[in-house]
Amino acid sequence: MKIEKKPVFIAVAVLVCIAMIFSTPAWSKDTYKIGGIFSVTGRASFLGDPEKRSMEMAVKTINDNGGIDGKMLEAVIYDTEGDPTKAVMSISKLISRDRVIAIIGPSTTPTTLAVMPFAQKAKIPLISCAAGNKITQPVNPYIFKTAQSDVLAVAAIYKHMQDKGIKSAGILTVSNSFGESGRQQLEKQAKNFGINIVKVESFGAKDTDMTPQLTKIRSAKPDAVVCWGTNPGPAVVAKNVKQLKMDIPLYQSHGVASPKFIDLAKDAAEGIILPTGKILVADLLQDADVQKKVLDKYIDEYKKSYNLSVSGFGGYAYDAMNILAKALKGSDGDTKKIRDALENLKNHVGVSGVFSYSKEEHNGLGPDAFVIVRIKNSGWELVK
Repeated sequence: MKIEKKPVFIAVAVLVCIAMIFSTPAWSKDTYKIGGIFSVTGRASFLGDPEKRSMEMAVKTINDNGGIDGKMLEAVIYDTEGDPTKAVMSISKLISRDRVIAIIGPSTTPTTLAVMPFAQKAKIPLISCAAGNKITQPVNPYIFKTAQSDVLAVAAIYKHMQDKGIKSAGILTVSNSFGESGRQQLEKQAKNFGINIVKVESFGAKDTDMTPQLTKIRSAKPDAVVCWGTNPGPAVVAKNVKQLKMDIPLYQSHGVASPKFIDLAKDAAEGIILPTGKILVADLLQDADVQKKVLDKYIDEYKKSYNLSVSGFGGYAYDAMNILAKALKGSDGDTKKIRDALENLKNHVGVSGVFSYSKEEHNGLGPDAFVIVRIKNSGWELVK
């Protein structure tokens, strides 16, 4: 008889977390412990690795400048490998053993949804780096996020389609909570932009061939295709679209807005259109752009620290740490005061956009957080 192990592991993780969740957070007189939960390794490492590096970089900069109210920050970071079970175990350790007073991450929507109840139960502020709309809608008092939402990403794609006279689309989404959120928004907003969805298909996160789904979409004769997922699936879709000689625009979600996607898709990436934060085209922005100085500073600091190219994903953690630093001032480590300060944050200019949180809005970004880019010659071209 086959025994399904994973649900048992998840159940054990949840029980362990519940058993320890009621212990009161504590902190040293001289330090504030901040937790980090990222997909540093595994299939989502293109998200978590730059996020971990960016959080550590931001903490070092803050400490080099005297810390917060004279207290140093200590980052305690765990790798979830993109696994919700490991994410639950990580937040348990952060809350009960490490006694952190705030948490940044996780990297993905599924891992974030898995840990949210525990942050809420312990009343510890958590700033997610994932994009799913369900993270902040409905509003959870202790849960915030820095990644641009699916709502804004879909609107940006559909606005571009509308401007180009595209009337119909086939959509292909990954079968997880990120893909579900994207599909819901694609279906919900289509009529607002005069878009008729002629076919809806899905694919598994580990699938290596989406030709059957794309063949069905092609038979419906859409004017364009929208793929919603995170690497490596969308790169497979790009290659399959080219193999099938589908001579129509292919749009991708902001979930692939990094050089990693181009590396995976290779020449099949050419011409693909997607919404992204401004970081990928920072050098093309006007000096008057309110984010220009922040972006240039982050890019320069990251390259000097790691000798690596930046992605918008690392920016999510960088923004989260700097937003949290503002909320920590005058809090004396009190998690309720930190939460209240986060909710009252206004006009914070970050890598991912300009943030203004409120009781009704814990993502805090507007449409100007996105630009539309096209992949050209293995790089990014700003679409006017």
